[in-house]
Amino acid sequence: MTTQPFTKPVGAFIDADKRCLFRVWAPEKAQALLHIVSPVEQRITMQKAEDGYFEIEVDDCGPGTRYYYVLDGSVDLPDPASHHQPEGVHGPSEVVDHRLFSWSDSSWVNPPLETYILYELHVGTFTEEGTFEAIIPRLDTLKDLGITAIELMPVAQFPGSRNWGYDGVFPYAVQHSYGGPAGLKALVDACHRKGIAVVLDVVYNHLGPEGNYFNQFGPYFTESYKTPWGEAVNFDGPWSDGVRDYFADNVLHWFHRYHLDGLRLDAIHAILDNGAVHVFQYIHERVREYGQQSGKPVYIVQPLRALLRDCAKVWSQ
Repeated sequence: MTTQPFTKPVGAFIDADKRCLFRVWAPEKAQALLHIVSPVEQRITMQKAEDGYFEIEVDDCGPGTRYYYVLDGSVDLPDPASHHQPEGVHGPSEVVDHRLFSWSDSSWVNPPLETYILYELHVGTFTEEGTFEAIIPRLDTLKDLGITAIELMPVAQFPGSRNWGYDGVFPYAVQHSYGGPAGLKALVDACHRKGIAVVLDVVYNHLGPEGNYFNQFGPYFTESYKTPWGEAVNFDGPWSDGVRDYFADNVLHWFHRYHLDGLRLDAIHAILDNGAVHVFQYIHERVREYGQQSGKPVYIVQPLRALLRDCAKVWSQ
């Protein structure tokens, strides 16, 4: 697919000339520094662009480059839009070149959602190895059961090596202990070869506490609402446009770069937005546009219990 569906993507991106664009959103900061720690240490002042973004292009910056951001002369901070955290939630972020993976699923057609027979799967406990690639030899067994789709519990980078995944703190990064970006792509590709769709559980109602550096970058959270798990995400307050784009682009990140067939949104009742255009509407519009441009049907699944809870609130009024 050649569609580029992102508004103003944040993270690190390599082009064909081995130049890497680093972009981070920090609207209330005066200065941002890119601190490359390997393979060759460099400190580079970033340019402040419009809408609170800082960016810089770096020559000869290949995949595997590890880096931090330094804001207003403070401390090293991993990228909140990191695509890989190989040293965990407190370590440096790593540049990923998503073009390097050789997909073999060009003939895959995502079946209608109503035909899905889902098997919910926890990567860390499904096999003894606890990795994406260790699941692949078991796909035939799942298919023999009649399974047509697997639903992966959250794999966004979280603290430690095994976890339910609902306190992730890097929504764009694939858990390193499960196999990282390459491992997830290998699993999705293998599933498609077997005729199995892949749905990913994602958490947008809160972020976990350990390794959560978002407040040091910008107004990602709001005190206007409360959640049972932590600070509510700022989807309708000052600077919320940057937050909304961060999460809407994250949805497309999974569809575009990982060829996922659907996302299951966790605890949607705790995603609060009283703005003119609800963040769900915004996300659905972006997803619909992506589906039209790419020619690939993709699905957003909202948990039934949350929908029933919302209905109960309406019925009681």
